[in-house]
Amino acid sequence: MMKENTTSSSSLSSKTFYVENLGCSKNQVDAETIIAALKQAGWEYSDSPDRAELLIVNTCGFIQSAKEESIQTIFDYRQAYPDRKILAAGCFAERYNKDLLDMIPELDGVFGNKAPVKIGDMVPGILKGEKPVYIPEADLSVPERKDFFNFKGSAFVKISEGCNNRCKFCAIPLIKGDLQSRDMDDILQEIRTLLNDGVFEINLVAQDLANYGLDKGKRVLYELLQQISSMKGEFWLRLLYIHPDHFPEEILDLIKEDKRFLPYFDIPFQHGDAAILKRMGRKGDRETYLKLIEKLRSDFPHGVIRSSIMCGFPGETRASFAELKRFLTEARLDWVGFFVYSREEGTEAYNYRGSLGTKLAVKKSNRQKEELEELQQQISEEQMDRFVGQELTLIIEEKVEGEVLYLSRSYFQAPEVDGLVVLRAEGLETGDIVQARIIKRNGVDLEAVLLEPK
Repeated sequence: MMKENTTSSSSLSSKTFYVENLGCSKNQVDAETIIAALKQAGWEYSDSPDRAELLIVNTCGFIQSAKEESIQTIFDYRQAYPDRKILAAGCFAERYNKDLLDMIPELDGVFGNKAPVKIGDMVPGILKGEKPVYIPEADLSVPERKDFFNFKGSAFVKISEGCNNRCKFCAIPLIKGDLQSRDMDDILQEIRTLLNDGVFEINLVAQDLANYGLDKGKRVLYELLQQISSMKGEFWLRLLYIHPDHFPEEILDLIKEDKRFLPYFDIPFQHGDAAILKRMGRKGDRETYLKLIEKLRSDFPHGVIRSSIMCGFPGETRASFAELKRFLTEARLDWVGFFVYSREEGTEAYNYRGSLGTKLAVKKSNRQKEELEELQQQISEEQMDRFVGQELTLIIEEKVEGEVLYLSRSYFQAPEVDGLVVLRAEGLETGDIVQARIIKRNGVDLEAVLLEPK
């Protein structure tokens, strides 16, 4: 719980703002876009809420726990900063828009998430006490970002917004709308600018990278990657979130040819039982998903696969849960995030029998989640063993205070969601790119020593 801040708004410099970002990496891009847009409008960005007169909470509204976190964060900021202006932005704000002011009268404004670049249009009204609600039409333009929530050297680049997949449980289309792809030239220019500014790791994100361009006639992820491959210099390109039912296998040759394209595949399988997948609105099953995994492992022996798995979807039985465990055991995925089904109004699954989520059902789902996490922990540890003894490139994230140690990542670890490499070294800086030898595994994390330059 935040403590009340004693700095009065009258003692602050005018037009200062702070952004508290919640949710996924796509939300993070929006938060960074908000910062860039307000700075262009003459505002000063503060890295501390203590020094800002406008506090922006970039909310998440994907599932119930995310909504609860968004609400609690707003309440915490109001308690800690009673005389500041507080604006709700992001997915939760988009989803409930004008109703949010009735739900949370402590707010001073509500801003949707489809055009973060337009935030400068509404903030004057907040300062005047008008409590505006601004839900603009989509605008995918991204001003040049200089402030990032990542550690130095890494950035997310969003290539599309919205989704056409219509999974039965997912509220994203209700919040984000249908798929809208960014102009390819805009994406390429943004990547060039980031690389020129010293960013080493480019993480492409979208609700589903595979569908990029489909709203304009055809999927063109391959063409986008071809253009990126023509760029000069050393960098990492990581692809995050590709739907398994239409995985674009044609991109695999590009990833083989360009070693800067990381063999890291983030594929949200969600389940392993055919009946549950069908109820979710998925086309795949355990056999087709295992075949895709086998293809990736055959083409990329040192590649890694991350996924997300849902527990407690309506209709899940002991047999279907056993099938899910079987799938995880056979798939031997490197990284998996587990979450419990959340009943979201407006989705088709909202009206499924058994979707209400009694306390007993939620308790059961949480137990299953813990059981799956324990199973996957062992698998992930065993998967990490294959990197011990290898010489790898690392990106430095931060120094361990008081130690000659740094936290870092290699190609098989995406920002924030996977394990880390603890590096024994001195004299390094955040964002440095170094060569190291992996010497040990501790849980899902690895230890490494710095290699001497050749």
